[in-house]
Amino acid sequence: MTDSGFVAFERRGVVAVGGVDARKFLNDLITAEIGRTSDGSALYGGLLTPQGKILFDFIVFPDGERFLFDLPRGLVAEFVKRLTFYRLRAKVEIADLSAEQSVMASWGGERPAVDGWIAADPRLAALGYRCIVAKGTPTPTGRVAVSEADYDAHRIGLGVPEGGIDFAFGDAFPHDADMDQLGGVDFDKGCYVGQEVVSRMQHRGTARRRIVMAAGNGLTQGAEIKAGDRALGSLASAAHGKGLALIRLDRAKEAMDAGAAILAGDVPVTLALPPWARFGWPSADAAAENA
Repeated sequence: MTDSGFVAFERRGVVAVGGVDARKFLNDLITAEIGRTSDGSALYGGLLTPQGKILFDFIVFPDGERFLFDLPRGLVAEFVKRLTFYRLRAKVEIADLSAEQSVMASWGGERPAVDGWIAADPRLAALGYRCIVAKGTPTPTGRVAVSEADYDAHRIGLGVPEGGIDFAFGDAFPHDADMDQLGGVDFDKGCYVGQEVVSRMQHRGTARRRIVMAAGNGLTQGAEIKAGDRALGSLASAAHGKGLALIRLDRAKEAMDAGAAILAGDVPVTLALPPWARFGWPSADAAAENA
């Protein structure tokens, strides 16, 4: 894991949404409050199914009355199609800019001196800066170019998941993916797609699955995490003996309280909450009730 770096992502794309109705159009769809963006800042959010599952997660940069979405490149065409489906009569223009714009990240130093849209990562300040810049923009003076794997080691070490890597799109609720903890859901805004389900989980405290931190030697992505014969969840991304795991909190807590060995595949693993998490392990009584 590197203490600093500057990475140009091949796996991220850029979509622009503009037009006189863009602000309202987006606010009626996504989990974040688009009005909270301003020049020099960015938002983290998602677009959900009506049942509250995450279809896309993204970072959004304001550009006047236009908004730039940093999201998985393999989902750009599907994202554009989905927005077009919802557009109806709204005066909105949607464009894939991935051929001309790149997504970059910088950490372990001051704000990078590059031309483009730059903001502190809205999920967690320790992640550094997120940038959208013209294709071919060189690494700024004084920064060291690193790989996407180096960036992944950085975010894994901080306990921050990424959609499509640490949770499957279409299968996870925002609470499963810790989006509620990382600023990805605005619980004070009005309706958006899937809002009723997400709000109910929040107010009833019914989120059982969470992404937590894992540690162990020889961790393998995708390994099933078990205590004895009981499944707790699965290991997501891993690097340098650290990983992220999507688990049932109640089952993991019960196993830890019992002193049971927890394995990711054949590898002994320890589980811990991310230091920024506002959720905790369930009480013994709650774990027993949910068993």
